[in-house]
Amino acid sequence: MDNNEIISYPLMTESASLMVEKDNKLIFIVNLKAGKAEIKKAVEELYEVKVSKVNLQITSQGVKKAYVKLTPEFKASDVAIKLGIL
Repeated sequence: MDNNEIISYPLMTESASLMVEKDNKLIFIVNLKAGKAEIKKAVEELYEVKVSKVNLQITSQGVKKAYVKLTPEFKASDVAIKLGIL
């Protein structure tokens, strides 16, 4: 799968903005067939950061969310600003 097929779009809600500031995490809506390793690779290549951990959740609407924690040397807020979501 292509990186742009894996990651649909970043999600920015009030709770997501708190995660950006407190936990250095970003939330993305991703393809249902994408796994953790594919998502990690896609985020690292698209946004030029290092990912330390990926958690996945499938919502009741059938949408897959990826909670992506960045390594300490990268700031999630910088990526969010670059994406125009913060």
